[in-house]
Amino acid sequence: MADSPIPMPSISAREWADLLFDQGSFSEQFAGIATPDPLHFEDSRPYAERVKEAREQSGGKEAVLTGTAHIGGMPVVVAVSDFRFIGGSMGYAVGERVAHAMERAREAKTPFLAVTCSGGARMQEGMVALLQMAKTAAAAQRLHEAGVPMITLLANPTTGGVFASYGTQGDVILAEAGALIGFAGPRVRAVHDAGEERETLYAEDLYDRGLVDLVAPREGLRNALISVLDLVRPTAAPDLELLPPVVEARDLERGWTTVERARHAERPRALHYIEALTSDFVPLRGDRSGTDDPALVGGLGRIGDTNVVLIGQERGDMSLDGARHDGRVSPAGYRKAKRLMLLAERLHLPLVTFVDTPGAHDGIADEGAGLAGTISDCLATMASLTTPSVAVVIGEGGSGGALALTWADRLLMQQNAMYAITSPEGAAAILYRDRARAPEVAEALGVAATDLHALGVVDALIAEPAGGAHLDPAAAVRLMRPAVRRALAEAMRGKGGQRRQRREARLNSIGVPPGGALHALRNLGDVIGEALPSLEEARGVAAGQAARAAKVASAAGAVVERLRHRGERPAEVVVVDGDAPDD
Repeated sequence: MADSPIPMPSISAREWADLLFDQGSFSEQFAGIATPDPLHFEDSRPYAERVKEAREQSGGKEAVLTGTAHIGGMPVVVAVSDFRFIGGSMGYAVGERVAHAMERAREAKTPFLAVTCSGGARMQEGMVALLQMAKTAAAAQRLHEAGVPMITLLANPTTGGVFASYGTQGDVILAEAGALIGFAGPRVRAVHDAGEERETLYAEDLYDRGLVDLVAPREGLRNALISVLDLVRPTAAPDLELLPPVVEARDLERGWTTVERARHAERPRALHYIEALTSDFVPLRGDRSGTDDPALVGGLGRIGDTNVVLIGQERGDMSLDGARHDGRVSPAGYRKAKRLMLLAERLHLPLVTFVDTPGAHDGIADEGAGLAGTISDCLATMASLTTPSVAVVIGEGGSGGALALTWADRLLMQQNAMYAITSPEGAAAILYRDRARAPEVAEALGVAATDLHALGVVDALIAEPAGGAHLDPAAAVRLMRPAVRRALAEAMRGKGGQRRQRREARLNSIGVPPGGALHALRNLGDVIGEALPSLEEARGVAAGQAARAAKVASAAGAVVERLRHRGERPAEVVVVDGDAPDD
């Protein structure tokens, strides 16, 4: 652990307001809530005297300043702690003011900003003070349920009941560089870990553990807030008629050539596309349980004029021992992905995922940490989304580790990417006990984008520069941009319930045997529900199912024919779910 940073001295709530808010924009509210003395508390001095002295020293009536303001021209409802008022502690009046401010934000559908700087719950008010933790956390939950963005700025110091209630409820959490942050302060900590190097944690420690999203020096926090506030605002769907055309993918390869190009060491990776396609990208970190998986990146950004939440599997140097673990996502990474999926849903922002992994990080420790369950959670979460979603396979789509991020309204695939139930090498080892036969198995498995498009798994192909994206990464971005923007516009059409039902209907249609399209529809009313306003639209869905079934029959027949022409049968017929060991 690095040496302890040196925190900046605490400043008053009014000084924070001057630093962060547009000049003259702050309007104080809820200042009339009185400070009670429920216990008639007295130590060396009566509590009432301490409150009076705190008001004289701080210039405020309580340990929080609440009201409305603008930051970068954008309206916010705010609650700013004042450490100079009895250590910024939270009693009844602070809890009431914060909860009232959150309710005002909910009613106005205006982002809420909490700037915390506190020693925790106020001892002089006993359990009345402690209960304000529950009150403010409940008010934050109502904000989440209403889809109103909540941003938290943890200033020096933030500890105790404020940190463990509304202080950690932010959709996005920023921290002041060097700020002392923790639930138990060094003077009251009851448990000391063996070998611990210091008694408290700081903003940078929480950042490393994925517990805060961004750390910035005090003078840089206003600009950071402007970026975040600008990106959490829902934006209108693009007009399809005004979008640039998509270049058609040509010279499509199949089989082992596709595998080699998808795995090429110089192929552009997720962060390359995220940073090139978006403006004002703000990375978000961690699963909020103490880990940030470097193989799973994500954050807020803007593609064209559309604000989105982004998730990507980042392979880095394609080494399992490298900083990015070759894009093999751990349970913590999938928990982080789920967190970002739910953030997109809550804030009504489209979700865009970039898929590129040979498979999940499947060590024994990962299994013990719930790998299968976290993949399942991502699948279930994506299935439940009502916000628009687009997934793009940009390299290797390896088994369930990739599927966890691809069940979207629109699934795109670069023409030289691959997507498979398992690696061709693994399939060859299982089927023929010979990994050297991977090239022929790759073709039979239909891992190429053109095969999957014919099968109905993929909605559209994204063209690449001749020879592959690795030969001209900038051109690959230019070809991808209109495809992703168009897919977003298509996904944003209609209502949320319609999107979910369309995904379910599509899932039910994939793999339908010849003549089975009507069976796949099952009960037309269950699949279509009330989302389709007319019988004509229902007929259109049925026609689409039939066409997709014909594609499935043709693709399945082609696979059977390829195996027949090979002149031999596999050593065994196996349904693969992950890597099965040899006998």
